[in-house]
Amino acid sequence: MSPSVREYTTISHPEPNTRIWHEIDGDGRPVVLLHGAFSGASSWGGQVPALVEAGWRVFCPERHGHGHSPDVTAEFHYADMADETITYLDEVVGGPAELIGWSDGAVVAVLVALRRPDLVGHLVLIGQYFNSYGRATGGMLDALETADQDTVDFFAAEYASESPDGADHFPIVWDKTMAMIRSEPEIDLADLSAISAPTLVMQGDRDEVTLDHSVNVAAAITGARLCVIPGSHLIPIEVPQTVNSVLVQFLQD
Repeated sequence: MSPSVREYTTISHPEPNTRIWHEIDGDGRPVVLLHGAFSGASSWGGQVPALVEAGWRVFCPERHGHGHSPDVTAEFHYADMADETITYLDEVVGGPAELIGWSDGAVVAVLVALRRPDLVGHLVLIGQYFNSYGRATGGMLDALETADQDTVDFFAAEYASESPDGADHFPIVWDKTMAMIRSEPEIDLADLSAISAPTLVMQGDRDEVTLDHSVNVAAAITGARLCVIPGSHLIPIEVPQTVNSVLVQFLQD
C-alpha cells in the first residue's frame, strides 16, 4: 500500500504557489472528500478507513482558510472554492476522481461537476441546499447567525489548533464564512440538468436542507438517487457505518 500523506502541497490557484494542506490514504482509483465550513480533513475521519478498505485512494484537501491551509483571499465564494478544487484535481490528483462533498463541500462539488465534467466520476452531495429555498429553518445555520460568544470561542479554538494564521485571524474567517452563507449559494436547480456524473443526494432527516429540496435536486439530475438517513447535518459523524455502506455501494456501481 502506498504510504499515507499528511503534508502541504502547492497549487496555482487562487494565487501562484498557494499552499494547502492535504491528506492521502490508500490505493486505487481516487476519491476526493470535500469538507464543509469551519472544518477540514479531520471531519472525514469516519469515512476514510472504510473507503480505503474498499479499495480507493482517498484525498482530503483543505481549502485555503480552513484547517491547516493558510487564508489567502479577501472574501470566500463558492465559485472560487470550485476553481481551487479544479486546480487541485488537475495538478495534484492528476485527473478525474469521485467527488464526495458534505455541506459547503457539496456546493463546491456541484460547481466542479458543472464546470469540468471531465474531472468527475461519481458525485455525492451530503446535507446541502443549493439555493435559499432549500434551507431548513431552525437548524445549525440559524444558530450560527445568533451564535453566543461560547459558540464562537469553540470554533475559534478548533481553528487556532490547526491554522498557521493563528487565533487572531479567526474573526476574519468567521466574518467571511458568515457573509458567504448569508448570500450563497443561489443555483437554479434547472441548471443541474447539465450534470452528467452518476449522482447521489444524501441527507439526514433533520438536516439543514429540506427534504423537498433534496427531492427536487435529485429530480433535476438525470438518473440521480436520493438517500435519507435518520440523523442531523452530522450524519457522517453520527452514523458513519450507515453512511459508509451507502457510499461504498454507490461508488462501486
